[in-house]
Amino acid sequence: MSTTTTASAPTIRVLVVDDHTLFRRGVIALLAGDPRFTVVAEAGDAGEATRRAAETQPDIILLDIHLPGVNGVDALAGLKEVAPQCRVLMLTVSEDERDLAAALRAGARGYLLKTVDSEVLASVIQRTMAGESIVSPEMTSKLVSAFQSLTPEPAAEAAAAPVDADPYLSLSPREKEILAHIARGASNKEIARALDIAETTVKIHVQHILRKLNLSSRVQAAVVAAGRLG
Repeated sequence: MSTTTTASAPTIRVLVVDDHTLFRRGVIALLAGDPRFTVVAEAGDAGEATRRAAETQPDIILLDIHLPGVNGVDALAGLKEVAPQCRVLMLTVSEDERDLAAALRAGARGYLLKTVDSEVLASVIQRTMAGESIVSPEMTSKLVSAFQSLTPEPAAEAAAAPVDADPYLSLSPREKEILAHIARGASNKEIARALDIAETTVKIHVQHILRKLNLSSRVQAAVVAAGRLG
């Protein structure tokens, strides 16, 4: 089978950051064998990752949390500064909801456990490039706790907002329906198929949902839905 990539489907450029050499090389070998991806660099710590990100400007950074010295979450700001267009996916063994919350707060677009299947990893990378934010199913039950830690303390900011203001009520019935699907981890394509509407229509609804709820990612939208529907 030919591995030639057409001009209409450029490969996704990936930087792999993990201090465990065998695991890192395994991920690199996996992605290198898939014509959808090009591994442009690898790194074993945050400093090296920042340098390599600046040099290569990857599309996706697969980032471990437990790195020597500066951990992955703390490295996120520097990575985004030197490669502002990149999307960061945490790839970690940590199932701690505090790590999940910290990663999302720092700007990670997804949170995957290292037990993830190889085909799922490839799919998540592609979906992240398409604008989705994905969390490993094993972490879904911890999303509400993570969201609570993302919410600012109820100080002056909370007092400034009307007590009865509830942005969820501003959603249309269709938007609430789509939000429920997002909470179950469905992709735009899966939602479109389930509701028998165009995928582009789903994307527009998702944009409206995020704007109305003042959220920045599907992960946060899923947390809101889980709190409402759970």
